[in-house]
Amino acid sequence: MRKDTRRHIIAYDIPHDRRRSRVAKALETYGDRVQFSVFVVDCAPAALLRLKTELGDIILKNEDSILFCDLGPVAALGDTRYSYLGREREITGHEPLIL
Repeated sequence: MRKDTRRHIIAYDIPHDRRRSRVAKALETYGDRVQFSVFVVDCAPAALLRLKTELGDIILKNEDSILFCDLGPVAALGDTRYSYLGREREITGHEPLIL
């Protein structure tokens, strides 16, 4: 994992079904869905910029809203940054994958 990888919580409020689906599909390529309209995304700054550009091309800025919350460097995060009440969602780990 890169040292500049940061964890972000990304939530959206998009009233139009098609745009909402396109935003969700784009976010699924970058991170994990933890709620219907909330994703956890771990990425380097350049990837976050690409994601914001991609999402900006999908949404209508006068109707839609996407919130980005930076939780900090992934390397410094513990499991206590957020918790669940009820059913938990799995967050993809960053350990090496050996096939």
